[in-house]
Amino acid sequence: MQFGSHNISLSEPQIMGILNVTPDSFSDGGKHANVKQALSHALKMIDEGATFIDIGGESTRPGAQDVSLQEELDRTIPIIEALAANSECVISIDTSKAEVMREAVKAGAGLINDVKALQAPGALEVAAKSEVPVCLMHMQGEPRSMQVQPEYCNVVKEVNDFLLERVNACLVAGIPKEQILVDPGYGFGKTIEHNYTLVKHLPEIMALGYPVLVGMSRKSMIGNLLDRKVNERLAGSITLATIAAQMGAHIIRVHDVRETADAVNIVKMLKTIK
Repeated sequence: MQFGSHNISLSEPQIMGILNVTPDSFSDGGKHANVKQALSHALKMIDEGATFIDIGGESTRPGAQDVSLQEELDRTIPIIEALAANSECVISIDTSKAEVMREAVKAGAGLINDVKALQAPGALEVAAKSEVPVCLMHMQGEPRSMQVQPEYCNVVKEVNDFLLERVNACLVAGIPKEQILVDPGYGFGKTIEHNYTLVKHLPEIMALGYPVLVGMSRKSMIGNLLDRKVNERLAGSITLATIAAQMGAHIIRVHDVRETADAVNIVKMLKTIK
């Protein structure tokens, strides 16, 4: 798939390193608040095996508050410019705001990663004009309230139906099929059972025919199941990343790049054995 100037093969799992330039993200809020710190961490993740760096300037954790357009631009654009000037990675912009998408692509982003699946005002039109791939994620509700009693009759079918509806909206808007990825949205308006049902049925999501991005790193689906605090969820995160890689997920979004790369490389090796 062509991500801006970068052509990346998705025939085997690729790793996306998470770079939150926010004060309130659930796992690493405040750690990468200035450009120097953020760039250093991004380059470290690239060295450890990340092909993509996903930059987010607004937390989407449960209960997260909205961030103004200007604040999100101030947080994200300088690090995108710095990273584009200092690396050859694919830069992903994690945003739902149309103007942030536009400015991020101008600054060097090669992927738009939107938890609201381009439903915000102007987002679909800006994404279509950007000529870079988009990742459409499923979320039930809004970040503030999404974990308040989420309900589904059939979570796999409802997630797939939503993703196909948003894919069709993209196609109508002029975004080519070859530039669309999907994400089932682990942790976004789902109970523990919903999340693990979506893990077990990941092949059904992949059967939609679009590359699949998964993000389960350090999430409450691990912490609540195993009774582990955020900084104690490495083993669970690696386990889920390994399962996703074995099932054929195309991009795995993680905080712990080096450890995930080790696991994914073992999966890749096993797949070469006849």
